[in-house]
Amino acid sequence: MYPFESYFTTSIRYTKHRGIFMTESGQDDNQDVIKPIISVEPVVPSDELAQLRKTNIALESRNYELRETVRQLRLQAAATESERDQYKREAKRLKGDLEQYRSPPLVIGTIEALASDERVIVRSTTGPQFLSKVSETVDPKEIIPGRQCALHPQSFVLVEVLPNKYDTAISGMEVETAPNVSYADIGGLEHQKTLLREAVELPLLKPDLFAKVGIEPPKGVLLVGPPGTGKTLLAKAVSHETNAAFIRVVGSELVQKYIGEGARLVRELFSLARERAPAIIFIDEIDAIGSSRSNDAYSAGDHEVNRTLMQLLSELDGFNTRGNVKIIAATNRMDILDQALLRPGRFDRIIEFPLPDEEGREMILAIHTQKMHLAKSVSLKKIAAETPNMNGSELMAICVEAGMNAVRTGRTKVSGDDFTRAIEAVKKGRTQKSMPLPDGMYS
Repeated sequence: MYPFESYFTTSIRYTKHRGIFMTESGQDDNQDVIKPIISVEPVVPSDELAQLRKTNIALESRNYELRETVRQLRLQAAATESERDQYKREAKRLKGDLEQYRSPPLVIGTIEALASDERVIVRSTTGPQFLSKVSETVDPKEIIPGRQCALHPQSFVLVEVLPNKYDTAISGMEVETAPNVSYADIGGLEHQKTLLREAVELPLLKPDLFAKVGIEPPKGVLLVGPPGTGKTLLAKAVSHETNAAFIRVVGSELVQKYIGEGARLVRELFSLARERAPAIIFIDEIDAIGSSRSNDAYSAGDHEVNRTLMQLLSELDGFNTRGNVKIIAATNRMDILDQALLRPGRFDRIIEFPLPDEEGREMILAIHTQKMHLAKSVSLKKIAAETPNMNGSELMAICVEAGMNAVRTGRTKVSGDDFTRAIEAVKKGRTQKSMPLPDGMYS
């Protein structure tokens, strides 16, 4: 009940005199009972009371609305503060990124040796060596000779040791999918197939056999022969027939511009092969880095090629064991190879690939024409007899040209005349000299 809802007001007044309670009239009362005098005030009118009740209800409703508004404002203030903090963090991150974008790029180098706990000898990719300090943020356990590192471009302080990953050029040399070439797809070369399988496949498939005999299996095989005789094709067949990791590299890819880069690629190449062991490394055109060294004057590029060759010799038969890694190399210029590369222990077998004889040419023609629609007048034996001193690539070119002759006339079968014209075209391409220059050119 609200204070203003009291309908009556009662007032009791007491008077004490000489220990005797007296009423308002002043009469003595010796009795212990106190008799109050009650006065009744007039009652509040009903319409005024209803108005007061309405006013009270309106005030309570307004008070609730104000409290709800305050609660909503407090929630909005908290959300605004959270959003402000988020924007502050985002601004701080963007400022950090901006500072990184403004900072100069780091220089890549290789750790050569440890000079002390706080100094290392590093070689920059540009060539020179530096005695650099080590940043406090670098873990001393990660400072290992041979690891790549990042150097500050001005002070050359070692600020970071890079992850031990292989060069992208080396990683791209690994053949993920084996070539779809088998020994049956190679015509002739039966003796070469046997020698290569004994030197490469047998040690990988039956290593216990060599241990029982008490001999070391051949470490490397060098394939030598004129262009187009099937050296690379036979290496593809080895990759197809074995479950070993196959890494293919062209010799010219190991020749780099800066000092030490080619040797580093060779180290990473053999490191990747040892990690993927059993593995086969096929180096095509090895004469690009394996040419004979002489005492004549060298250019800076020749010196770098020689450094790469010496690193290759060390990896082939050096102090560190190679493990279950086989080497196959191919070249058509054996006469210019360095003698240190040809000695046993590095390339234990040198397999020569001669030009195919008549029987071999017939087998090669049979392989290339097995999907062609040949007329009954076509004799592969006759074609093989008419193509002396031709290699496998030229025989494939004859088959393709004969098919093109049939296509020109809208036929689906290849006749003997098509092969005759194809042989003449290929022979003409072998013997024809360069075209004469027109008048006025280079005059």
